Amino acid sequence: MSAGTPTDTQGTTGNGATAADPVFLAQREFHPFEAAGETFLYLVPSAAVFYLDEPSVAVLQALDTGATSEDDLVTALAPRFGEPAVRRSLAELVRVQAIGLTSAPKQTFPRVLPQADFPLTTMVLNVTNKCNLACTYCYEYGEDKIVDTTCDPAPNYMSEETARKSVDFMFEQSGDLPVAHLAFFGGETLLNFKVLEKTVAYARERAVELGKDVDFSLTTNGTLLRDKVIDWLAENRIGVTVSIDGPKEMQDKFRVFKNGMGSYDYALPKIKRLLERHRTRPIGARVTLTRQTLDVPRIFHHLRDEVGFWEVGFAPVTTADGRGYAIQDAGFDRMLGQFEELAQEFLEFAVDDRHHGFSNVKDTIEEIHKGVSKAFPCGAGLGLMGVATDGDVALCHRFAGSDDHSIGSVHTGLDRKRQFEFLGHHHVANKTDCNTCWARPLCAGGCYHEAHVRYGDTGVANLHYCDWIRSWTNTCLEVYGEIAVKNPGYLEQFES
Repeated sequence: MSAGTPTDTQGTTGNGATAADPVFLAQREFHPFEAAGETFLYLVPSAAVFYLDEPSVAVLQALDTGATSEDDLVTALAPRFGEPAVRRSLAELVRVQAIGLTSAPKQTFPRVLPQADFPLTTMVLNVTNKCNLACTYCYEYGEDKIVDTTCDPAPNYMSEETARKSVDFMFEQSGDLPVAHLAFFGGETLLNFKVLEKTVAYARERAVELGKDVDFSLTTNGTLLRDKVIDWLAENRIGVTVSIDGPKEMQDKFRVFKNGMGSYDYALPKIKRLLERHRTRPIGARVTLTRQTLDVPRIFHHLRDEVGFWEVGFAPVTTADGRGYAIQDAGFDRMLGQFEELAQEFLEFAVDDRHHGFSNVKDTIEEIHKGVSKAFPCGAGLGLMGVATDGDVALCHRFAGSDDHSIGSVHTGLDRKRQFEFLGHHHVANKTDCNTCWARPLCAGGCYHEAHVRYGDTGVANLHYCDWIRSWTNTCLEVYGEIAVKNPGYLEQFES
């Protein structure tokens, strides 16, 4: 975040224009927002956050009605700020591309694909496609499933051999990266605990041989957290995310056993033992929001304050429109208001240098601080891949086992042609609905799986989320600006 002060006061364009050739300037693409009594710009597509002083605000206001010559801007604003200050502001706004020449070609997001040897940073291993719960909204087994595991020839449980092949594949594809990230997923991941134990031991052994490190994480519904499992998780410093939807009546609405019995009372004592005994890594909760369980503050405070999770993250249920648990238009407005309420709480904690735990806002302000500008909405098919129980490599864990979304196998290698055909088709530059959206550097059209379920096409932007995403991104920008002014040291944690 900056407000530069160039010293050239003789003009802003450097194109040799003379008094006979007036230079007309116009606004480029940005999103203005207010925070801590100051005005900021979120620049698009660079994703930089830029602080505006008074002359700069006045320049942009003067250009609100359309293009104006540089001389006319100076003439109009010099009585208020002085000619040197106005010209400095013009030069700086041109430099950061908040304004530009009307004669210049329109700035576009370049359709640049990553290099063919782009390293794999995270591999998600679906060690089983079986689960001991029967969650109504489950994307893997519910009404919107992509793969019917009852007919799929792939094994229900990944073998030790396939897991070892997957580890070798991960290290091979990680290139020169010093750390590889291995995430275990399911189904219910802990149903294949024996293979988890063997795989972690093998991955550590291979990492030592290769001079690398490996970071482990795991997602579970918490129902199989025996003491032996908890001790193993702690001893191996495995990051754990527990899928849980909140207090008993919310958890038991959809997260049920196959006989219809709720899972809250069964899972909670095990989760509390996990939180008490696993101190080597923070433990997070992942909540699926539905129309019937839309009470974000209550869920958050129950899981953080009463249960004891370090962080809590929320995602609306992924489902086709019209399902009984789908969040509809008014529900998105309600969800936004609840997110904003927690974001303000987060801000108060951050200004006081206290941990809050609302991961949705933390993750977004980290991306803002790092200047993330995405060509793709996530790392799926690029820096992140999912492996099915038979070793088939998919775009991500949500597509594991889907032939239509396969890009290779740990046994035979990546299909680079198919991988780059996918990336070329899904670049944000190809999503015409995103071309004029100021939030595209952080969104890039949204989740592929969501688009597939909602529209039947992974290449479609998630248009039903657009207004929500813009509003939420604006909220996070305001939180970021407030922190940057009131406690900038807090943001240093995102610089490592």
